[in-house]
Amino acid sequence: MLFDIRSRGRRRTVQAVYLGLAILLGGGLVLFGVGAGNGLGGLLNAFNGSGSSSGQSSAVSATEKSAIKATQVSPNDASAWANLIQARWSNATSNGADYNSSTSQFTSTGKTELTNLTDDWQRYQALVKQPDPNVSILAARAYEYLGKYAEAATAWQAITAAEPTEATAFECLAANAYAAGNTRIGDLASNKALSLVPSVQRTLLKSKIAEAKTDPSVAESC
Repeated sequence: MLFDIRSRGRRRTVQAVYLGLAILLGGGLVLFGVGAGNGLGGLLNAFNGSGSSSGQSSAVSATEKSAIKATQVSPNDASAWANLIQARWSNATSNGADYNSSTSQFTSTGKTELTNLTDDWQRYQALVKQPDPNVSILAARAYEYLGKYAEAATAWQAITAAEPTEATAFECLAANAYAAGNTRIGDLASNKALSLVPSVQRTLLKSKIAEAKTDPSVAESC
């Protein structure tokens, strides 16, 4: 089920909690749910969660250390880099020192973690023919939080290549392309997104796309 969480702050908070729990419980990330066209963002299924944030941070930190060691032992193992990317994201979003859930903003320490994540994604991307969208979306969101919209658009292109019928992925590609000043890619992605949603949803989607053309912050809602 895809929950329609309209508040950006609440959506970010719920996503952060879920991602932390996903890493801890070994459930992985569940992306590209049914219901594209509900606006920019919404690729992650969102669930309410609870638990000790300090306990989560400690466990995830250990997971990240283990993932780093795995990439050092097997630097050409794409899965090791994918695991590290997931661990870094979970650590950044579940650690109060890295992420302020009230403002939905990362601290300078958190942004350093996101920068490391994007570096890891570059290593991962070089080792695979087609990046896993579950991994690419974390890189895309990290780039968005860092304000690197051109790089985020590149990550979204990898996602659309893997999920060519997912309208929301094309919406997010368009939003980031516009934010980066790449109107051509933005227009192409927008047209593709519009072609993938039911006709009754196109008016709302056109409105979202129009907003993205003039407001770079729209890309951060993906």
